Amino acid sequence: METRPSRKERTGIVASNKMQKTIIVKVTHRVKHSKYGKYIKKYSRLMAHDEKNECNPGDTVRIIETRPLGKNKCWRLVEILERAE
Repeated sequence: METRPSRKERTGIVASNKMQKTIIVKVTHRVKHSKYGKYIKKYSRLMAHDEKNECNPGDTVRIIETRPLGKNKCWRLVEILERAE
């Protein structure tokens, strides 16, 4: 029996929900500068599939990697961790 490889998971904040069934999640990470050693905050904007259109901007969500669902969309919403006020 073959096991499925583990998929990437990310936690981020919803930046936009203006598309139908799609949200944009802003995921931040820290990178060490090669010369000066200072840590810099960088972020990626990932498109994720939101089947029920239940996310709003500012929500903290968990997304998981999935098969390509469109030209730029290959992430799927798993759960909403925290709602925005």
